[in-house]
Amino acid sequence: MTAVRDNTQAGAGRTIISVDAMGGDQGPATVVAGIARSAKKNPEIGFILHGPREVLERLVAKRRVLAGRCEIRHAPDVVSMQDKPSQVMRHGRETSMWSALESVRNDEATVCVSCGNTGALMLMSVMRLRKLPGIYRPAIAVMWPSQNPQRFNIMLDGGADIRADAKDLMQYALMGTSYARNGFCLERPRIGLLNVGTEEHKGRAELKEAYDLIAANADSAGFEFVGFVEGRDLPGTTCDVIVTDGFTGNVALKTGEGVANLFSDLLREAFAFTPLSRVASLLALTSLRRMKKRIDPRRANGGVFLGLNGTVVKSHGAADATGVSAAVKLAFQLAQTGFSEKLAARVASASMLDQDIATGTTTTNGENE
Repeated sequence: MTAVRDNTQAGAGRTIISVDAMGGDQGPATVVAGIARSAKKNPEIGFILHGPREVLERLVAKRRVLAGRCEIRHAPDVVSMQDKPSQVMRHGRETSMWSALESVRNDEATVCVSCGNTGALMLMSVMRLRKLPGIYRPAIAVMWPSQNPQRFNIMLDGGADIRADAKDLMQYALMGTSYARNGFCLERPRIGLLNVGTEEHKGRAELKEAYDLIAANADSAGFEFVGFVEGRDLPGTTCDVIVTDGFTGNVALKTGEGVANLFSDLLREAFAFTPLSRVASLLALTSLRRMKKRIDPRRANGGVFLGLNGTVVKSHGAADATGVSAAVKLAFQLAQTGFSEKLAARVASASMLDQDIATGTTTTNGENE
């Protein structure tokens, strides 16, 4: 990979975010606009921006707020949405995605942000950053607008792997607990296991096994297990973290995005139906704007790859500048809390729990029962 450094002061007392500028559907101009918006709001952020140097130099030069805060790393190739992850691993060393992950691997940046191909990003992240010891399957944790005080619930897996057995789901619960504590300051998060009903006898065999496993270790792991939850609980107040496999989680996520867009379109259509309804929309304009901001999927943009030796935030491929800025904000918040180190400690405790399970003991507050 070709790496060319700018003579900037991007890292002078700032938290550095490594950004893949080329992965999004809307191109690098949107990514640069998004990080410029973040830079304007938060002077503590600096960036390492990865992509074709000549393209990025022109875009960055137009954003005065990025002067002295954005280092460009030349990476001539791009991972497209159509590329197969296996092909990217063989031929992707010159891509902006590879370059962005290398900055985290080399401790030059704290978090990587990319709008690119999810499968390629996950595989490349696993290969370059490596899984934490004891992790079976990394997961993508996504934020779901909710009625809880923290305004969002966490759902994982959001699509990293379509499979998940009972031990995987148990690890998702532990990783989700760490995310909720560090991202939302929830001391004892409530964990729910997504199922087709709340009754204990319902669901597939691996879900029933995961139920018993999570319930048995809730106290020692420092979370409250509320049992099975249903799809309607995703935006509700029953729990703070929803655990599921990647197939179900990704379907739920995309369905939620579609419903939010449909609701927005139908509301706009209803207020434009008659002259009286248009007047009513003007009277309710402030409330409508507040509601739109509350349910806007762009403002919850950013899935976090959990279970790696480093933090990676996956932005939606179709994200606009607002969405990119939201992903950068999330990356900054996680960097500020020392999330990677705390997650590693949580996973280490998970390995101890696995050993206890294998020997038939349960650890509570450091004591075996």
